[in-house]
Amino acid sequence: MAKRPLVVIGHRMGQGKRIAKGVEDAGGTAIVIPGMLADMKLGDVMHENGADLGLSFCGSGGAGAITAATKYGYKYKQYQKTNAAAMQCIREGCQVIGFPFMDNEELGESVVKAWNEVHGEQK
Repeated sequence: MAKRPLVVIGHRMGQGKRIAKGVEDAGGTAIVIPGMLADMKLGDVMHENGADLGLSFCGSGGAGAITAATKYGYKYKQYQKTNAAAMQCIREGCQVIGFPFMDNEELGESVVKAWNEVHGEQK
């Protein structure tokens, strides 16, 4: 049976529901951090929930990702702008990815697809 990746979404403007829908539609589990400055809470929520991936969204494309990496040692890349770039980050072993503002279902589907490619089925 395949493990469902747990993806935490921290969006500075309190969004992220569309990405979460894409994650869920692709077979993952999503946690959306509510409220303003949610990106800065990303590492804490990932750590508390044993999450597989964290997606941080802010104007700079990286503040939440850098904070999560600094505090918990997650491998990260910041300022990724496309679904393909996010997928490549996951293939490179990143656990946290920083983006500029975006909120679309395709991104959620893409990260779960890439995670499944890398991690395959877990028995």
